Amino acid sequence: MSDYEILADRFRKLIDANAPVHKLFGGTLWAEGPVYFADGRYLLWSDIPNDRMLRWVEGLGVDEFRRPSNYSNGNTRDLEGRLVTCEHGMRRVTRTEADGSITVVAERYRGKRLNSPNDVVVRSDGSVWFTDPDYGILSDYEGHKAESEIGGCHVYRVDPASGEVVRVADDFAKPNGLAFSLDEKRLYVSDTGASHAAGGPHHIRVFDVAADARLSGGEVFAEISPGFSDGFRLDTEGNIWTSAEDGVHCFDPEGYLLGKILIPETVANLTFGGADRDTLFVAASTALYAVKIRARGAQRP
Repeated sequence: MSDYEILADRFRKLIDANAPVHKLFGGTLWAEGPVYFADGRYLLWSDIPNDRMLRWVEGLGVDEFRRPSNYSNGNTRDLEGRLVTCEHGMRRVTRTEADGSITVVAERYRGKRLNSPNDVVVRSDGSVWFTDPDYGILSDYEGHKAESEIGGCHVYRVDPASGEVVRVADDFAKPNGLAFSLDEKRLYVSDTGASHAAGGPHHIRVFDVAADARLSGGEVFAEISPGFSDGFRLDTEGNIWTSAEDGVHCFDPEGYLLGKILIPETVANLTFGGADRDTLFVAASTALYAVKIRARGAQRP
């Protein structure tokens, strides 16, 4: 059985149909938030229910990077290459400094505690953008059960100069993955509200980003089926590679589904890595997978 489902001929140029999907590690309860460190040739990712972060080092294998991790979820790197992490347990976004110390980037909005920050991206101006659904406070499985102080699930931006947390979108059921277009004039945000509501949203929306960072638009870019778009990344041509129930789906910049990389588990998130950014690392339920493709990930920290 092939690891690929080709829906458009253009997809053949983005993959190597002879390259197999490799399982790098098994034993997680819910793998999420992969982030690649090219300078160290290693990948970090979260195992949320096990309250830990793991590290895969090229040629050496896997070890434990951080435990407890405060039920970490999404991860990225900032402009200085520092790790930025969403923590369900502490209901905050943090940055790991070069000396290993932790700096809080965001934990409240207008005096009220965030729900459970989920995924995060850093723009080229240094601003930190993150989603804040309530998955981490719904039960004790991926965080600590609690009532929402804010009363909704929103998208936020942290001003790089003042550190102010600004709400930029408030019409989501459960905002989840997010990424900027190559020119950063558009912001893609997924809504996974169907995870807890029959008939709820399971799509990616796209917003226009103004010079003052205000968002407009927000139309549906693509529906995800089966499953949801927990997390996604862009390649150098602006194609979106997103998680789904049956693997990784690839959409072109117009929202047309080009094809799929089939994974034997539900995929939560993914990232590009390797020396040439042409290895797709896939965090999927109980395991971490990798596959070599022809596309290259967009250059991000």
